[in-house]
Amino acid sequence: MAVPLMDPNAQIAPYMTELEEIATRVLRSGRFIFGPEVEGFEQEAAEYLGVKHAIGVANGTDALSIALRCLGVGPGDEVICPAYTFFATPETISSVGATPVFADVDPATSCLDVEDVRAKVTGNTRAIVPVHLFGQVADMTALSELATERGLAVLEDAAQAWGAEQHGTKAGAFGDAATFSFFPTKNLPCFGDGGLIATNRDDVAELAKMLRFHGSKDKQTFTHVGYNSRLDALQAAFLRRNLREVDAWNAHRRQVAEWYADAGLGELVELPAVADGNVPIWHLYVVRTEHREQLMAACKDAGVGATIYYGDPHHTQPVYADLGYASGDLPVTERLCATGVALPIFATMTRAQVDEVVAAVRAGVPARV
Repeated sequence: MAVPLMDPNAQIAPYMTELEEIATRVLRSGRFIFGPEVEGFEQEAAEYLGVKHAIGVANGTDALSIALRCLGVGPGDEVICPAYTFFATPETISSVGATPVFADVDPATSCLDVEDVRAKVTGNTRAIVPVHLFGQVADMTALSELATERGLAVLEDAAQAWGAEQHGTKAGAFGDAATFSFFPTKNLPCFGDGGLIATNRDDVAELAKMLRFHGSKDKQTFTHVGYNSRLDALQAAFLRRNLREVDAWNAHRRQVAEWYADAGLGELVELPAVADGNVPIWHLYVVRTEHREQLMAACKDAGVGATIYYGDPHHTQPVYADLGYASGDLPVTERLCATGVALPIFATMTRAQVDEVVAAVRAGVPARV
């Protein structure tokens, strides 16, 4: 059978009629920007995450830009982040006038290597942006301790980690602020673009609410140059409904990861590890192999979705050539970029589909020695 990399339509099929009713309700309400749906989702999201404030914005990229500014990041500052992440992470650091400083990642979790972060801190460092990549939480205990020691802000890029936990605390509740994306393929999806800033800091929340609305509280007095970045009511209403499902969806993704192990996938490729204390949500299931081209060809022949996340590290991207990085500077990142393959994982995936994927992989790569 063909197995897609993701199948977002299948997970909403059981309550499609209810989603249609939600859309009709919002359309008939006439409240399309802000209003009770957005306020309701913000309150429910804050309660879920265990934070004081949740501020809806237009998308996850805007969330990062706004949150960086709320933390005082700007021209002349350095911000440490991984080079192994989606481009929005360094892009937004650059967009507020700061300089991304790329640190290597832990080979087991693909999240920031704390000791390399420590080595990259300078007198110009203003913040650290750990990315909870693929749905696993970075080492927030060690990173938070380092940030406190050096007087740095911590902004969690939790775009891929809604519902992930570390030692009982949700991703998004560790730092000075955190950001999320609700892109349709995320674990908590909307059906367009959407984003969120989470924080326990009153000052960050107040400024974020102004920046998302042109730098104004009342549309009359403008105290900042801001953004037009609002989570619309229709997407907020959909998110409120999906929030009721996300824990079950995440639990099933963890079950799929267990099935992969049970089916012998680890005999063929290196499986992602789970750090002590982490409860991952496996937004993506990225395995490692030195036989990536053969694996992907075999999956293509079998109708199995497989793709690369992420193939080109950001410290060697053309846009950052002036920062002076060279190939070999971040060896773990470069190895992961050269060997990683995302295999199918989604909230309705069956054991039979898992077996199809493992069979395709077995046809393409030799057993590990």
